[in-house]
Amino acid sequence: METLNVKHASAMPAPTWSWLRMNDTTIEIPCDLARDGSVTVEADEALTETHASFERALVELQERLDAVRGDAADERACVRAAQRTEEHLDDLDTPALSAYQRRATLEEVACDVAAAFETGVHVDVRSYLNFLAGSTAVLATEEGEDAAATVRVAGCAGSAAGASVDVVAAPRSTVDLVISLDGDADGRDAAGLIGSELRVFAGADARVNVTVYITADASFTVIDDAGYVLDEGARVNVRHIVLGGGRTYTGLASDLRGDTARMDIDTRYLASGAEQRDFNYVIRHRGKKTISNMDANGVLTGTSKKVLRGTIDLIHGCKGSEGSERETVLLANRGVDNKTVPTILCDEDDVAGNHGATIGHVRPEQLFYLGCRGLSQEAAEALFVTAKLEDAALGAPDEQIRANVVRLGSALVDDFADFEEEIA
Repeated sequence: METLNVKHASAMPAPTWSWLRMNDTTIEIPCDLARDGSVTVEADEALTETHASFERALVELQERLDAVRGDAADERACVRAAQRTEEHLDDLDTPALSAYQRRATLEEVACDVAAAFETGVHVDVRSYLNFLAGSTAVLATEEGEDAAATVRVAGCAGSAAGASVDVVAAPRSTVDLVISLDGDADGRDAAGLIGSELRVFAGADARVNVTVYITADASFTVIDDAGYVLDEGARVNVRHIVLGGGRTYTGLASDLRGDTARMDIDTRYLASGAEQRDFNYVIRHRGKKTISNMDANGVLTGTSKKVLRGTIDLIHGCKGSEGSERETVLLANRGVDNKTVPTILCDEDDVAGNHGATIGHVRPEQLFYLGCRGLSQEAAEALFVTAKLEDAALGAPDEQIRANVVRLGSALVDDFADFEEEIA
């Protein structure tokens, strides 16, 4: 099958450990997919009125930043090195910089919010998903308003469908957004693709809560790409529930631009059979006293593979900031492949960065205990899968998403459909 290959997708900001082949990934998109599928946006009419735009919100933030930044020159050695001209060639106090250091320093000095905006997967993927969507749905609140919306992308075998959404949360407003990425192959083996492209601007003291459920069948490729910009005092909570899809790519980049902004990410995932999960999270701390937390919890069974890249970038000037990343992974089968790369980049002294991971197999004595009670290796794995699916079903935002979880669970675990009757 002919494919469109997006190389260097979900790339880490600063490549490391190249021999592990996990600095980035290549996304293969089948070329013969029809542009089809269902995309629906459920929101109050007032929320969809185009009285604001993501681009305009960035311009207004830029104007405020420029007003307080001043014109004082930055005399740091790294800045001289990044801006090096011929007159600096003989300056022995000017250090040599790597390509990444030079690019990062020039971006920091420019202080251009729009130019620095990024999403977690790739700019080419962003363009592709915008093409699939055809147009962008803009959800914008008024100051102090509370609003909620649900975006559903339903794919079918042999087709590609995508949604493009901008969220502009006005100061002191609250937005609750749910995104459902579901693909039902209806028993067919044909490939399919579904995805969503999300841009979020959280205004001063705004609250934005985003929940993404991925419940596609194993023949689907799923791409969830997002970029966030947080103003002063903004709070953003993101939940990623990744349960299905043959290959899934989840990417998120966040710019904590305003002082005291906070970003919390809670990721729950399951991979069974030969499925592959790819996560890339990048959080840039630019404002003072900003906080970020990345928590991931997953189960891998069969011969599945997973890569999680988590980068916390503590940029010069973000004094008093703190970033943490943690992951817990249960390897329910010896045939799985798990890779986790927690990375902390730091160019500031008065900050804190923490990371840790707990990764382990089911102990042989535990399997022996279950075997003595009549449970095979496959049955034991099914217990872990069932627990993850039941938790996702119980926490589903609405009945339709719960039904998607039950449909997926019924394909993975015998008698899982009975669970729906138990909680009805």
